[in-house]
Amino acid sequence: MSNLTISAGVAAGLIAFAVERGADRADLMASAGVLPADIEDADHRLPFDTYMALMRSAQDMCDDPALALHFGEAVDLAELSIVGLIMNASATMADAFAQMQRLGRLTLETEGLSDGPRFQTSMRDGQLWMVDTRINPNAFPELTEGAFARLVCGPRRFLPRPHVLAVQVTHPAPAYRAEYDRIFQCPVSFSSDWNAMRLDPQIATWPVALQPRYVFDVLTQRADGLLQALEDQKTLSGRVEAVLLPLLHTGEASADGVARALGFSRQTLFRKLKSEDASYEQVLDALRHRMALRYLSGGRVSVNETAYLVGFSEPAAFSRAFKRWTGKSPREVRLARAAG
Repeated sequence: MSNLTISAGVAAGLIAFAVERGADRADLMASAGVLPADIEDADHRLPFDTYMALMRSAQDMCDDPALALHFGEAVDLAELSIVGLIMNASATMADAFAQMQRLGRLTLETEGLSDGPRFQTSMRDGQLWMVDTRINPNAFPELTEGAFARLVCGPRRFLPRPHVLAVQVTHPAPAYRAEYDRIFQCPVSFSSDWNAMRLDPQIATWPVALQPRYVFDVLTQRADGLLQALEDQKTLSGRVEAVLLPLLHTGEASADGVARALGFSRQTLFRKLKSEDASYEQVLDALRHRMALRYLSGGRVSVNETAYLVGFSEPAAFSRAFKRWTGKSPREVRLARAAG
């Protein structure tokens, strides 16, 4: 899952929820290697593995193995992602589902059985089902728990009657299975052959429109831009950045190490980057530039700390690089941000 990502809004939401339930914020973030600047922008991307680490640590700190269920039950998608806001502004449930299929990757990316959307509809024995098609779901069943609880509890707040009539999951029944019954309020089957929810056959026509159409249009334009940016990251340059990001502060962002992580030789990495009119040094330099600006603009990290976080062992070398990038010193940028 090394190339899969989640939105920072989802990570920030989980952190806030866990803190409300007793977790220590600093310890939780440190356990997953999350910096404050990483979650300031809800549309920023974090590695999917970071979310897994956050969830597992939060479960331990809150002494709540059902935390993913409770997170999905309590926190609406609109509080975490632009995708939830767009779904809430859709005209009908069918429109909302279409937007979830189209934009779902903006919330989090998963490995699916096909190149299509994660959630798809299917007919079985004359019944309508919404199916989660991700691969190896039992490796991280918390993702199923959170998604299903959110898809049940969010619409329940405004729909005229229950929209989910049955739930089936591939993982075995956990010790807290009573929480499934309480939250889903319908028959739940474990160790099934799929992860799916049976829907009311009339659900497609039920109205949503919790926000005006104008809001839908504005948010959709924003989401389209984010989706394009996410697609752009699927270039090799973007994949290199994804590998480099958690390594910057270690000072060990070598081309050999990145090539190994991507399954290439050093020479193959360089050749493939050249086909994108890029070099390894350019990708690393651009990432350091962007991350340095983000840290300094956040106003919570010193110049020396920023130098360390982006992989410079000497603050003087960082200052020279920053002056080359921006024409200004790091302190000038940080002071301008503080004055603003």
